[in-house]
Amino acid sequence: MEIIKFLITPFVALLTAPLLFGIINKTKAFFAGRKGAPVLQLYFDLYRLFHKSSVISKTTSGIFKFAPVIVFGSTLAASAMIPFISTLTCFHFTADFILLFYLLGMARFFLILSAMDTGSAFEGMGASREAFFSALTEPIVFVSILTILHSNHSTSLFAVFTLCGDKNWIIILLASLPLFVAMLTENARIPFDDPNTHLELTMIHEVMILDNSGVDLALFEYASSLKLWIFNLLIVKIIMPFNNLGTLTEIITTLLFMFIICIVIGITESVMARSRLIKIPQLLYSAAVIAGLGFFLSISNVIKW
Repeated sequence: MEIIKFLITPFVALLTAPLLFGIINKTKAFFAGRKGAPVLQLYFDLYRLFHKSSVISKTTSGIFKFAPVIVFGSTLAASAMIPFISTLTCFHFTADFILLFYLLGMARFFLILSAMDTGSAFEGMGASREAFFSALTEPIVFVSILTILHSNHSTSLFAVFTLCGDKNWIIILLASLPLFVAMLTENARIPFDDPNTHLELTMIHEVMILDNSGVDLALFEYASSLKLWIFNLLIVKIIMPFNNLGTLTEIITTLLFMFIICIVIGITESVMARSRLIKIPQLLYSAAVIAGLGFFLSISNVIKW
C-alpha cells in the first residue's frame, strides 16, 4: 500500500501529460481563428505510433535503439520527485531537486546521443543547439529552485511544496518567471523553437527525432509531454497559494492551475514569433538576471519574511 503513494505522481503524469499539448494547440487554434485538432489528439497519435513497428537505419548502433526507452524512463522517474498531492508521500530526501534535474539531464544526454548516432548533419545540428541552450537554461532552473528552497528554509522539494503558510510573492514572481522562460526553452516552444516547423535548418528538438518512427517516436513524444508536465507542475507548486485542501480538491486545483499555464503558453506562442537563434542567448541571459536577483533577495535580509 505504501508503494502506491510513491507512484501517484508518475501515474497522474502518464494520464494527463499528453493533454497539455492538446490545450496549448487548441489555444493557438482559437487565436488563429481555426477549429484546430481535438484536445485529445496526442493520445490518438501515441496510440497509433505504439501499434507501428520502428524502422531503424543500418548505420546506427545500439544507442539509437535503447535511447527512446532511457529517455522515457528517466523523464518518468523525474516526475516521481515532485509531490502532486501534498498529503501523499513521494521520493524525497535532502537536495532531492538535484536528482530531479540529473534525471532530466540524462534524458537529454541520450536524446543528443541518439540524434548524433544517425550520422545526419541536420540532427547533429539540432543536437548541438540542444546542448548549447540547455547549458544556458540549467543554471536558471537551479537558481530559481534554490531561491524557493532558501526562502522556505528547506533543502527538499517535498518539504517546500507541502509547506503551509504565508508566501513572499516578490520572491515567487522572481523565481517562477525565469522558470517559465526555462520551461519554454527546455520544451522547444516559441519563441525559442517552433514545434510545428518543417524546416530542418531551424528545428531544435524535432530535428533530433526525424529518423525515429513507430514505438521509438511514440516514446520520444511521450517523454516530451512528460517533461512539459514536470516543469508545469513545478511552477504550479511554487505559485499555489494554499496546500492541504483535501485530496480531491487539491487534485482539481492543481490540474486547473496546470491547464491555465498551458493556456498562457498557447497565448504566448500566438502573440510572439520565433526569435532568431542569435537572439535566444540574450533572452536567457535576461531570465538569468531575474533569477539571480530573486536569489540575492532571498539570501539577503532586504525582504523580511
